[in-house]
Amino acid sequence: MSFPTIIFKHNNTEVKESLHGLVEQKLASLGKYIGEETDVKCEVEFEKLPSHNSGDIYRVEVNIWLSGELYRAVSTKETFEAAIDLVRDDLDRELSKDHDKRQTLIRKGGREIKEAMRNGE
Repeated sequence: MSFPTIIFKHNNTEVKESLHGLVEQKLASLGKYIGEETDVKCEVEFEKLPSHNSGDIYRVEVNIWLSGELYRAVSTKETFEAAIDLVRDDLDRELSKDHDKRQTLIRKGGREIKEAMRNGE
């Protein structure tokens, strides 16, 4: 499953539609954490930072609201593509960590119920 809506914002730059497609493709891999959730919002912001001695620097920021939680990642690199890759990796790590925490709590609750049933409580 991919994100139902992705809002793109641009600061100090013009971005080709192919880059929007790349973002959608990269973020589609995060769909495994969304599941059947319908309350999902995603914002992607592209920005070209003012000139640096090292050349052009690009910034990509992605905010995802999922079940009332905000997941955010920001990356600054020499190309938008490299920044998108880093942002996707950061979001994958963050969403995976939260997913694992929820699964652990569910298992813990199940163990407690099972133990209570064994003891006749």
